Amino acid sequence: MRRIFFSFHYANDIWRVNQVRNCWLAKRGSSGRLFEDGSLWEKAATRDDCALRRMIENALNETSVTVVLIGAETAGRKFVMYEIEQSLLRGNGLLGVYIHQLRDAFGQTTKKGPNPLDKLTIPGTSQALSTVFETYDWVDDDGHINLSRWVDAAAGSQLPFFWTSPEGQRHGHPARPAGQRTASDARS
Repeated sequence: MRRIFFSFHYANDIWRVNQVRNCWLAKRGSSGRLFEDGSLWEKAATRDDCALRRMIENALNETSVTVVLIGAETAGRKFVMYEIEQSLLRGNGLLGVYIHQLRDAFGQTTKKGPNPLDKLTIPGTSQALSTVFETYDWVDDDGHINLSRWVDAAAGSQLPFFWTSPEGQRHGHPARPAGQRTASDARS
């Protein structure tokens, strides 16, 4: 049984996200908590940034995979970027899933947004995370059939974000945003 964290833009995509979450529950069975997800935002809407970061960090505890559900504006959300960084620091596997073709509460789809994994790079390189971690399309790639397989594959896709220096000291840092953005920009 895997515990996963769903990262997404709550205001725009909760209806689409719930379709993915409900599929996951139906496939895995409804007993016990199998995932942590962005629904914590509903009760956190009035909290400050520090409180939100703590909530994210707590929600990520004991998860092994982070699934970034990508809608039209997901890549522009500072807390989605923070969730990705924190997931990598914890050694979580990571994958992206486009959900723009799922219908919202009004029966509408949306445009395909940019991939947040294109906006962060592997530390010390200019290589985007999207070149290492898989991204799928929920509709085109049959997410309702393949999500469990994608999650299992992602569980083995962690990057070595920690290393030991010649002096024997342990070091590590999160993914660095590509282009103009810095890590502090992603958190502010």
